[in-house]
Amino acid sequence: MEYRGRVKGGVVVLEAGASLPEGLEVRVAPVPADEQDRRTIWEKLRALAGSAPDLPPDAAPNHDHYLYGTPKREPGE
Repeated sequence: MEYRGRVKGGVVVLEAGASLPEGLEVRVAPVPADEQDRRTIWEKLRALAGSAPDLPPDAAPNHDHYLYGTPKREPGE
């Protein structure tokens, strides 16, 4: 079995959900840069989809209105 994690403050922090018994001897090997997160930018951004709460229902087509005050777009424009 293999677990992944990152070094934070000099300590290896395992990915969420990984649980190992206290005192277990482990081996740690760095992951080469070319094997690290190979997701495309779209795959990375997909994880953020729907994460902005309390937006108006027309936020996507009218983002310029809410950000800059431009006139609202009518449905179908």
